Amino acid sequence: MNPLLKMLYITVFLVTACNNTQQDPAIFEQFESKFYDIDGYKINVEIKGSGDPIFFLPGGPGNSHDYMQGNFGQYYKTNTVVFFDWLGRGKSDDAKNPSEYSVENDLEMIEKLRVLLKFEKIALVGHSYGTVPAQAYAIKYPDNVAKMVLINGFHSGTMWQANCDSYNHYAKTHFPEKWHKVDSLRALGYLSSDKELASVYGSFPTKYIYYHNTKLTQNTPKTEHRGWANDVYVAIIGRDGDFDVSGSMIHQDYRKELKNIKAKTLIVAGRYDGVSTPEFAIQYKKFMPQAQFEMFENSGHNPYLEEPKKFFKIFNTFIK
Repeated sequence: MNPLLKMLYITVFLVTACNNTQQDPAIFEQFESKFYDIDGYKINVEIKGSGDPIFFLPGGPGNSHDYMQGNFGQYYKTNTVVFFDWLGRGKSDDAKNPSEYSVENDLEMIEKLRVLLKFEKIALVGHSYGTVPAQAYAIKYPDNVAKMVLINGFHSGTMWQANCDSYNHYAKTHFPEKWHKVDSLRALGYLSSDKELASVYGSFPTKYIYYHNTKLTQNTPKTEHRGWANDVYVAIIGRDGDFDVSGSMIHQDYRKELKNIKAKTLIVAGRYDGVSTPEFAIQYKKFMPQAQFEMFENSGHNPYLEEPKKFFKIFNTFIK
């Protein structure tokens, strides 16, 4: 949901490839942008390191790559790490037509980059929305994925709709004074992408939905950057996506195919996640029994921030 996902890119710590976090504001300076021409657009790609390649896929679907780089950039010491901005996000070009923003095109961007960079097999690490094209890619290109990590993700458009319903219930029951304004605007026909409703809807204190520990601080690049692209979010999730998911997201449903994914997979969930809710997250145990499933009992939507010691111990063991 729009105001929630806007928060993702601004709430990051930096981590090393060891088990403990290490705030390193200079991590962003370790990477340089290189622009590749893909389908007539300049796509921002930042690569560093050597060893088995890992593609890091950010959430949103309007986020730029920087928060993933802030949390996982240090893995260049052990692997070739690939951070990039999908079309219309971060430093990459905007699409000529909003219809070009879709889950399908995002998954194809992964493949085009893999071919361009001449990698035989890649590991995928997706967070939130980033898990959606990751799963789609692993299903469509099974022989190209060595490993996959799904962090607080979504297995279907149905699950994304449940995310919206969960947040709206929370907002309505905890902030009835504000929700009255939302109801009034909805009654007048305003959609969640309309600025009048978006300004009210975005004023809810959403951090409680994302974090069990709301005292977490942020660390972002010092340079000016586009962290959020709302037009991409609206195109993929829908014009009224905070209430009624549409766009290309609503057509995604991987539940029947998850059991056939060949790549070794780690699935991470947070007990207090108000976005990728545990009610649906634990369904991965049923639909993808071959995967390693880890529930983080003291985390919300970002376990790598809230329980870093446990997270990176599991992550390191899995990814090496």
